[in-house]
Amino acid sequence: MSGAAHIVWRWRGLSLRSGRRALWVNLALMLLLAAGALVSLRLGRIAIGPAEIWQVLAGEAPSRMLDHVVMDIRLPRLLVTLGAGAALGASGAIFQTVSRNPLGSPDVIGFTAGAASGALVWIIGFGGSGAGVVPAALAGALLTGICVYLLARKDGRVGAYRLVLTGIGVGAILSAFNALLLVRGDLDAAISGNLWLAGSVEGRSWGHVWPLWLGLGLLMPPLLLGMRPLGLMAMGDDLAGPLGVPVERARRRMLAGAVTLAALATAAAGPIAFVALAAPQLVRRLARMPDQPLIGAALMGAALMLGADLLSRLAPWGAILPIGQVTGVIGGLYLIWLLTRKRRRG
Repeated sequence: MSGAAHIVWRWRGLSLRSGRRALWVNLALMLLLAAGALVSLRLGRIAIGPAEIWQVLAGEAPSRMLDHVVMDIRLPRLLVTLGAGAALGASGAIFQTVSRNPLGSPDVIGFTAGAASGALVWIIGFGGSGAGVVPAALAGALLTGICVYLLARKDGRVGAYRLVLTGIGVGAILSAFNALLLVRGDLDAAISGNLWLAGSVEGRSWGHVWPLWLGLGLLMPPLLLGMRPLGLMAMGDDLAGPLGVPVERARRRMLAGAVTLAALATAAAGPIAFVALAAPQLVRRLARMPDQPLIGAALMGAALMLGADLLSRLAPWGAILPIGQVTGVIGGLYLIWLLTRKRRRG
């Protein structure tokens, strides 16, 4: 069923409302992602045409070499890039809705630092690598989330202002702890940890792809359903409660889901700055929506990550730029633009 400005999809007892402009923005992002994905699969030392890529994906590879390059090198890298960006964008949308603050994102509040702490303890403290980084980063992020939630809780409630300030403080402590691990650790392990902290999708395998996409598939449907009561909570806990929203329970569930998404993205690609911060705001401005669209933020996050990866691979003079540094530059420019725009309005 459609209206003047919105489209409502109904299936059995469920309904989903989407703004017409938001729908067009999402479709445009999907087309942009499809084009970028094709460029990403073609880009590399070995030139591969679109027809050859299609043959490989269809299981009819012209040669073993092309099958190995596409299926074992380029496709896992692409899927990690898209999945990590989508997870960070969705996580940022939830955090910004809960905190009612455009600066509320997992990298600012400190959850990304917590995931990095868990991964560094595994890499430097235990000399581990590979698949063990994923549960270590997930454990670090969840412990950080529990700590921030308990510290920000007062009189049975978690205030948005306290959540942001507490997260920033905990994040600063964890960043210092991470630096201490790098200084005191074994040289080889410290180098590995430092490279991981730069954020990169280089050399990613299917072992990084499956946990990330499995987590996205399991978490996104309940989080999408939870965005409606979260929107009611944005008006204030005192108003949301009488409307039948279990405020604290809904907040805990959504925060746990957002922390898990950020942890999965960090475990797969390392700490990635500003994607979770910028993606929800950019898509909200493009769609002209008052609230944070979860699907749109996920698509925008994937687009930002893919764009940053393509920029890092197309850098002049053969420079090798970690994707985390590229997103940091893009995010810094975005923050400068945002602050300049607000100052002009003021």
